[in-house]
Amino acid sequence: MSKKKGFFQEFKEFVSRGNVMNLAVGVIIGGAFQAIVTSLIDDIINPILGFVLGGLDFSAYAIALGSGAEPPMIKYGSFISAIINFLIMALVIFSLVKIMNKVAEKAIPKKEEEPAEPTTKKCPYCKSEIPIDATKCAHCTSEV
Repeated sequence: MSKKKGFFQEFKEFVSRGNVMNLAVGVIIGGAFQAIVTSLIDDIINPILGFVLGGLDFSAYAIALGSGAEPPMIKYGSFISAIINFLIMALVIFSLVKIMNKVAEKAIPKKEEEPAEPTTKKCPYCKSEIPIDATKCAHCTSEV
């Protein structure tokens, strides 16, 4: 019984984190955005492509797999429309991410990189490079 309480406690902590809520909001907005892009494709881009390509309507393209009143169909025109939807969605999301990265880059001040700790030093006698923790120069055998 204590394991169930632990499981539910972990689940409660997981759900109460901000990341889960952000993900849920992102999924909901993504679904609404998909409807907008689908409408853009079906209502604007496909008619324009049809006009430019001489009445071409991708959604009407299909191959019948048999004969009869309602044979099974491979609707490759719908598939072409789905590919166009995906490409436009990917382009828009890429553009949004690029814009957000630029805004974030300007909003967050850049930290100057600190110089790395030196790993070598110069021998005061022969001026050769030696390891920083050396006590004797390998070139002139002087004590450093």
